[in-house]
Amino acid sequence: MQPHAIDRIVDWIVRRGLDGLPETELLRGFCEMCNAAGLPLTRALAFIDTLHPVHEGTVFRWRNDAVEERPEVQYGRSDQGDAAVSWQRSPFYHLLQTGGEELRRRVGLGEPADFAVIQEVKDLGYTDYVVFVHRFAGSAAIGDMDCVYSTWATRHPAGFGEAGAAALRRLVPALALAIKSAALAGVSGTLVGVYLGRDAGRRVLEGRIRRGVADRIEAALWFSDLRGYTAITDTAPPSEIIPLLNDYAEAIVTSIQEAGGDVLKLIGDGTLALFRADDPSEACRRALAAEANARDRVRALNERRRAEERPVTSVYVGLHVGEVFYGNIGSVDRLDFTVVGPAVNETSRIASMCRSVDRPVLVSSTFADALPAAERNRLVSVGRFALRGVG
Repeated sequence: MQPHAIDRIVDWIVRRGLDGLPETELLRGFCEMCNAAGLPLTRALAFIDTLHPVHEGTVFRWRNDAVEERPEVQYGRSDQGDAAVSWQRSPFYHLLQTGGEELRRRVGLGEPADFAVIQEVKDLGYTDYVVFVHRFAGSAAIGDMDCVYSTWATRHPAGFGEAGAAALRRLVPALALAIKSAALAGVSGTLVGVYLGRDAGRRVLEGRIRRGVADRIEAALWFSDLRGYTAITDTAPPSEIIPLLNDYAEAIVTSIQEAGGDVLKLIGDGTLALFRADDPSEACRRALAAEANARDRVRALNERRRAEERPVTSVYVGLHVGEVFYGNIGSVDRLDFTVVGPAVNETSRIASMCRSVDRPVLVSSTFADALPAAERNRLVSVGRFALRGVG
């Protein structure tokens, strides 16, 4: 592989990395350019850990032998069960333990297949197999995201050759840097979406981070909490509290998001969300649909938890519609992207009244008036009440 070809590929990686090309496209373009320049790649794999509440990381795959496989796969925890055993027997784990960066086995030329995965690639007809671990130094690591792992294999009878292996050593670190850059962008999106909500997270990533800047919007508002939560925490084993909150939050948050709403806050057992649409009646319809879906999910969840002899509860929901301020509120170095305004406080008060009138859901008259006729006809008046602390 000629030096000018290596330079051309590195230049392509840098430019495409700056363009924000996805990891699968980076890997595919890299491998195709390498083959065109005389480096006989047959199969490549790169993976990187991430920060995600469910997935440990993502593996990106490429091959040119007509075998179909998904180019991107997310993987779960590798520190428990069979996954942990498999990981600890891998060349990657060996390199991490020994401090190495590269492991190469020319299995088609008689070198040992001393790891199970290398024996597998040998059995599949590969002749040369190279493993890299490119570490991030110190503060460049984020949680378990501390390196880029990759493997490179060929079926060429002579393997990669020394020139090909040297080209990989020169090229792969640049690709690893581009993959890291793309992965960090993904982590940013995941974190703001998970902790701020989808719409609020999107706004923050678009640059809406100035303190005190907020939009005046019309929205349907949701506030809910769990029935008897304080009593449950007083009587249930402490180890049951977090699983209980997670179970019911899953039912509520999923219902809100499926109906087009955005969850802004989880406050202990409480949930604050909003629904927006060009037509306020559509926003209110979505909120009411989310409540119905949540009720069905909680009913199924309670059946499962009763069968497991675990604490169960139900959900109180207050729904309202009104004008709110939506944006950044807080100190110069600690901001919250949320909604404020009288309508938010009124929604919370409406939810708390569910106990007084023994109803699982209450809506304000303003909300009821905004609903389409079909949904409004499903409602029954419970009378007129003053809201605590509201004129």
